[in-house]
Amino acid sequence: MSSLRPIALVTGASAGIGVALARVFARHGHALAIVARREERLRELADEIAASGAARPLVIAADLARPDCARAIGEAMAAAGVEPQYVINNAGFGLVGTAASRDRNEQLEMIDLNVRALTDLSLAFVDSLARHRGGVLNVGSVAGFLPGPGMAVYYATKAYVLSFSEALHSELKPRGVRVTVLCPGPVPSEFAERAGIKSGGLAPGMLTRSAEQVAEEGYRGLMQGRRVVVPGWPNKVVSLLVRFVPHSVLLRAVDRRQARRRAAQAA
Repeated sequence: MSSLRPIALVTGASAGIGVALARVFARHGHALAIVARREERLRELADEIAASGAARPLVIAADLARPDCARAIGEAMAAAGVEPQYVINNAGFGLVGTAASRDRNEQLEMIDLNVRALTDLSLAFVDSLARHRGGVLNVGSVAGFLPGPGMAVYYATKAYVLSFSEALHSELKPRGVRVTVLCPGPVPSEFAERAGIKSGGLAPGMLTRSAEQVAEEGYRGLMQGRRVVVPGWPNKVVSLLVRFVPHSVLLRAVDRRQARRRAAQAA
């Protein structure tokens, strides 16, 4: 039996869905550790959560793209007398543009963050997750169900997150550990700016959900032990329809959409 206190570890908690997830977990009574590179943003969020009457989150400023991120985060938590009951892997980014035209190193950094760091943190604390009957919430995307010309590496990373999380759900269930993959559609946030998507470049409004809506659905899905959560019925329809549409058709449709987006960016 561990003497360390259980907490929810939220990565990418400096903006967008990560901030919304931290707020949802705090509102439901979970103590938090919040992680991102931008320490000032984290401290502002920690102050806000503490002002609401919840316990002040542990702030861990860290670059999740570094190979030793899980070890460093684990050491910071242990020094504070806490360990994860829940791991929420939200950190990630995307890039608009064809794979051959984008900077290769930047795309490899995307793989490091979206895939390697997520995998590392999903596996690093399994023993403490099992001790506290907790779980893992991995933030994927509806993009994970689709081929992605025009954002090829990003779509591929989210396909990995979906496949890995579903398999981990099955593997860890006997240990009492829940694993849920949250697959939102478009969410207005800093993600779009980082990816190079200008205002108005997101998908049609019927597919768009707010960060708060996505976070609430993700939290409920994890607590219910659901394997996959797709927020919003239009996105659910998309995730189901792609199973029956030939890949050649999907490739052309996504390619046309991304080509229109690139043209709009250049205008």
